[in-house]
Amino acid sequence: MTKRPNILIFNPDQMRADALHHLGNNAAITPNLDEFAQNDAVSFRNAYCQNPLCAPSRCSFLTGLYPHVFGHRNLTHMIHEHETTLFRELKEAGYYVWLNDRNDFLPAQEAGYYDKHVDYVFMNDNIFITPRMKTSNPRGEYGDKDYYSHYRGKIMIPEGTEYKSIDDTTIDAAIKFITHRDNVNNKPFCMFIGLFYPHPAYRVEDPYFSAIDRSKLPPRISDVKSNENTPSMLKTIRKEQMMNDYSEDDWNELRACYLGMCMKVDLQFGLICQALKDAGLYDDTDIYFFSDHGDFTGDYGITEKCQNTFEDCLVRVPFMIKPHKEIGVDPGISDSIVELVDFYATTMDLCSVKPNHTHFGRSLRNVLGDRTKEVREFASCEGGRLAEETHCSEVPAGLPDLSYEYRPKMIAQMNSISHTKASMLRTKNFKYVKRLYEKDELYDLDKDSNEINNLIDDEEYQIIINKMRDKMLIWYQETCDIVPFKQDSRFDFIGMWNNIKDRINMTDKEVAEIDRRIDNGTMSGTEFQCIFAEFRSSLEK
Repeated sequence: MTKRPNILIFNPDQMRADALHHLGNNAAITPNLDEFAQNDAVSFRNAYCQNPLCAPSRCSFLTGLYPHVFGHRNLTHMIHEHETTLFRELKEAGYYVWLNDRNDFLPAQEAGYYDKHVDYVFMNDNIFITPRMKTSNPRGEYGDKDYYSHYRGKIMIPEGTEYKSIDDTTIDAAIKFITHRDNVNNKPFCMFIGLFYPHPAYRVEDPYFSAIDRSKLPPRISDVKSNENTPSMLKTIRKEQMMNDYSEDDWNELRACYLGMCMKVDLQFGLICQALKDAGLYDDTDIYFFSDHGDFTGDYGITEKCQNTFEDCLVRVPFMIKPHKEIGVDPGISDSIVELVDFYATTMDLCSVKPNHTHFGRSLRNVLGDRTKEVREFASCEGGRLAEETHCSEVPAGLPDLSYEYRPKMIAQMNSISHTKASMLRTKNFKYVKRLYEKDELYDLDKDSNEINNLIDDEEYQIIINKMRDKMLIWYQETCDIVPFKQDSRFDFIGMWNNIKDRINMTDKEVAEIDRRIDNGTMSGTEFQCIFAEFRSSLEK
């Protein structure tokens, strides 16, 4: 195609892969996403984020780099001046970049910084509107089972009124842009829609709240793991959330509410796709749907998320890709292991923009055309901190007030053992976690898909453990850093040539010819090194 494809990135926050009906949850109501996967897109069943926390995950998938490359391991370390992003590279390649203010990757405190990455940011003025809940105090008092649960339940909408959430107004703005595109000037566009849902607090209005059939919910994973090798992060959060009085019916209400939030995300995705179709843009648009990470939602007796454990409910995410019409697609479910860093590589490949830095993503172009192709042997994820990195714990001075809903997680993060730096490798059969200050973990996923029994001390699995450790060491060595493409000016062609050309034994015509070839980019590195070697040799004589 003569014109590059448009790009739509639809990015809900904290959505588990098993919140989709077509990925096996019979209680989930996601008809738009299910139809999208059936007819137009590839849906990756085994897609994994690279950090179970919002900002680090987003900094990773927008750069194709793992969090450890530049130290993205907490909510307050976002993309800074020395780093690039997919958006900056697309903008420099001629794209019009639109995003909303829910992004968690660009630091707002740096004046003019957004201008390098985007053309327009939708600033949502609906951000402080608080919905009306069923009771005036849905959390109850300190010590009540819902105080730290993040559960709110049904949003009450007075009869005859219309309720619009922050996400609703974002969707309205995105549809307006798709419909009009007044400022695009015939450029292809890249649109990033970052939603709040289904991030807790767990709350949603009807019809979504009541639509989920509680009797169809899959079994919840056990509250406790089976031995003393359970990560202390999980133990501490479970203790401090004080949800021991939760009955299974209570858990089902919370889980159904979460799925109701996902149902609303599905509807909003359908609205955006319909807007693209109405505008005649759907076929020429690459569409990506994925979340930054998952959510416990009651599994292991915990709600919300944490920063350094890697249960599948936290790190396995929905990931769907529809390419533009000139790229062949084999719609349906792929079982290949993929990572969110592959989003960066795939986007750049499909729109024919060359990355300006080394990255670790793998383009999924081939598997889009043939779902049987395998991409990766394993997926990785990482998080946590070193003991001395108190700035990485995100705990403000003094422990937060009892009323602060994230207090249980903050208590766990204050403890350097609980908040230990950790890394995961997951193959289709095993999950290995290296924990710096606690026992490592190994789970045989064929026998224990819920990751209950930590086998790290089991002699029968020592060969597997050693192999996984070796794989992790090689992975870290291959990805531990990157060398910038931009060289120091003393060592590029122009700098080196300018330094020697007045002293080299050449005619003016020969010098002018080298000037010309360096200027137009036809001088090869090998040729220049030969010229420089001759110059060095003449000095030695």
